[in-house]
Amino acid sequence: MPINIDRRRFQSLGRLELLAKQAVEGFITGMHKSPFHGFSVEFAEHRQYNTAESTRFIDWKLFARTEKLFVKRYEEETNLRCQILIDTSSSMYFPNGIKPEGEDYNKIKFSIYGAAALMELLRRQRDAVGITLFSDKIQTHTRAASSAAHHNYLYSELEGVLETVGETKQRKTSVADALHEIAESIHKRSMVVIFSDMMDNSANDVFPALQHLRHNKHDVILFHVADKRLEDNFAFDNRPYTFVDLESGEELKLNPADIRDTYKERMAAFKQELKVKCGQYAIDFMEVDINEGFNQVLMQYLIKRQKLY
Repeated sequence: MPINIDRRRFQSLGRLELLAKQAVEGFITGMHKSPFHGFSVEFAEHRQYNTAESTRFIDWKLFARTEKLFVKRYEEETNLRCQILIDTSSSMYFPNGIKPEGEDYNKIKFSIYGAAALMELLRRQRDAVGITLFSDKIQTHTRAASSAAHHNYLYSELEGVLETVGETKQRKTSVADALHEIAESIHKRSMVVIFSDMMDNSANDVFPALQHLRHNKHDVILFHVADKRLEDNFAFDNRPYTFVDLESGEELKLNPADIRDTYKERMAAFKQELKVKCGQYAIDFMEVDINEGFNQVLMQYLIKRQKLY
């Protein structure tokens, strides 16, 4: 029986993995030129190869230069489990269709690429990783593992989300319910990385859910994803707009100048409350601007990892 292969999907899968590797390579190169060169990104040191042991970790590039066999000695073997949580609710699809061509990142697309880059860094450190996609309910939840087959599966799941980036949908957020369920489903102590804009109407319920993760001994990084130019500074032109709630479809016509000061004040208060609560629960809170690249994500992860391990 012939097997049908979606070649376009297969090619795009390779593209996501390639872009993740390029992002990490660029990050590592830049880091080695910076004050952060002390971080161990791949391996601790080389040691001489001993006859009869596995050839799996021989550094063949070094052999080509020196004609001597050395083995890459890693600092730790899969000593960390990381669960990456990505909010896929409709608010994460902002902004869509309002940016010039070539500047098409919205919050969900940034989160997917950021997660892919983080997966590549985890792979290089031989750490286990799992993915959870959620909105008002958990859509996908995988265990943490470190095999190549598992990574390929995770890339496939992320590609599936990327295919929906241009779609219009109304999927509500229930961060609190999802986090409570995830806290119960992760049985071993893990690092939990969350990509979300935290746009949940039941904000008072979100904080106990974050606390639930910490109560279960998980170490948590919250990447608060936003387009700072539009969402923080409300930098829309001084003309009438029709604003649409991506989750309810409700429309509001107004001139941004009429509410800009009030909006910025309330947004700042919302973020400050998030920061304070995360500080109380010992959760690392990181504001992430989708216009500033993925190094901000990778560096924060390495800082957290070095503190813990």
